[in-house]
Formats: sequence, structure tokens, C-alpha cells
Amino acid sequence: MLVSALVELAPDRKDLRRRRAICATVLVLGGLYSLVLLPLVPSLLGSDPVLLEALRGSIAAMVAGGAFARIGQASLVLALLAPLPTLMMTDPFIWWAGRLWGPDVARYLGVQGPRGKRRMERAVRFSERYGSWAVLFAYILPVPSALIYAAAGWTGMRLRRFLLLDLAGTFLWVALIVGLGYAIGRSAVNVAHEITHYSLLLTVALVVVVVVVAVGRGVMQARNDESLRT
Repeated sequence: MLVSALVELAPDRKDLRRRRAICATVLVLGGLYSLVLLPLVPSLLGSDPVLLEALRGSIAAMVAGGAFARIGQASLVLALLAPLPTLMMTDPFIWWAGRLWGPDVARYLGVQGPRGKRRMERAVRFSERYGSWAVLFAYILPVPSALIYAAAGWTGMRLRRFLLLDLAGTFLWVALIVGLGYAIGRSAVNVAHEITHYSLLLTVALVVVVVVVAVGRGVMQARNDESLRT
């Protein structure tokens, strides 16, 4: 496995910089991948939610996938399995980032300010107190799962153990959300069809929201950097 091989490289300064660059690049690309596919959500949600699960693994897609399976328009097995690769694709690199940066990785995961610091401290407490259980139930703990995964990396959890726990925890989360959609059934399907019907307008709205949020974060970051310099 790529991450396993890279972790074993000699820990001199040059290799450390190279490994950090590789890890950061993968995480950035993972974030861009999710943003690029965001406009597909409205059009696929009511037409092919299982494909949307495979592409993005969003909660809305999983609920719709379960609902479509309930009325016989999708495979329940595929609805349960399709989101796993997408949901897990950057998790080993987040674990690796914890190994490479330690607690400082919080800055690279967008955890900033007093609120971010509290989240980071909470993630560390969960990881130190519950260990493997924290990774297994990362999706339902009151902190971002990425912080739990990074904490697992810097607190010394082995990659193989982390991946097994991550797979089990991710499947439990998917089963819970898909099961919710399956229980709702026809009502969720109708909502998904309505969203797809207005897909063009919703896509434009999503793009506008993403741009506004990105600009707002950039302005806040610039202000923070300016305050630090002064």
C-alpha cells in the first residue's frame, strides 16, 4: 500500500518534506474532488442515487439510495457498498498527516480559532480515552471524524488496525443512513425526484454558495494573518 511504503521512508528532513508534500497534495485533491462533483448532486439524486453514492458518498445520496432500494428501483447491496471507497479514500492520508505533523495537523484540516481548538482538544480526549472505539464510531462522535483519524495517527495506532476500524465504522455509518432511507421509502424518493426536477436552479445555487463560502474563508484567513503580523 502506498501509505505504508511512504511511512517507512527514512525520517530525514528531506524525506519528511517530501512526504508532507505528497500527503498535503492528496488531501487537497480529495477536497477538490468533492467540490467538483457537487453540481452533480441535484441531477443524480432523483435519477441514479447509487451512482451518486459511489461518486460522493453524501448523506442525501445514501438516504435516496436506501429509499430507491425500498421501492425496487435500486439494489440494496449496491446502496450499502457504493459509498465505501469514496468515503474512505482520503482517510489513510489523514491518519498519515497525523503521523507527519502531530497535533499541528489541525491547522491543515481547517481547525482554527477558539472553536477549532476546542474540537481538537475533544478529539484528543476521545482518542486517548477510547482508542479504537473512537475510530470505530468517529462518524457519530461530536467532533469531525478527520480529527479522530489524525489523532489516531499521531498517538501511534498502526495503519492496518486503523484501516480495519475505519472500514467497520464507515460501513456502520452507511448502513445507518441507507437504512434510514429504506425505512422512509416512497416519501424520500418523491423528494429526490423533486430535487432532480429543479436540478439546474439548485446547481446554480450550490455553486454560488461554494464561491461565497470560499471567498469568506479567504477573507477571514487574510484578516487572521494580518492580525498575527501586527
